[in-house]
Amino acid sequence: MAATATVEDDVLDELFAALANPVRRAILARLADGEANVNDLAAPFELSLPAISKHIKVLEHAGLVTRSRRAQFRPCAINPARLAEVASWTEQYRHIWDDRFDRMADYVRDLQQTDDTKDGTWNDDQHPRRPD
Repeated sequence: MAATATVEDDVLDELFAALANPVRRAILARLADGEANVNDLAAPFELSLPAISKHIKVLEHAGLVTRSRRAQFRPCAINPARLAEVASWTEQYRHIWDDRFDRMADYVRDLQQTDDTKDGTWNDDQHPRRPD
């Protein structure tokens, strides 16, 4: 039986769709340092200003970016509240990551203890080398 989509699901879909693009993530990373205009945001990319503007509009529509008006300029700024929603959603899965990291730490510790009990010589059959 299919679950019914809620408004929250629609918002998350839009947020994750906006974040799915590496250019948009790079724009957000730049805006994390402070406001910027379209020319500043376009500088590191080999994209036209209209293409960058489209990316900004996607971010703006998702609520991740806001634009203000200062004379003829429309600087962009990051909206931390929207990013907090993404963080809040992912936080519910933290226990899964923590559990996996704990299991990995236990595994590494077991490997180190096994190596410590050996006579100190390497056996290529037990520890194959990675190709260079």
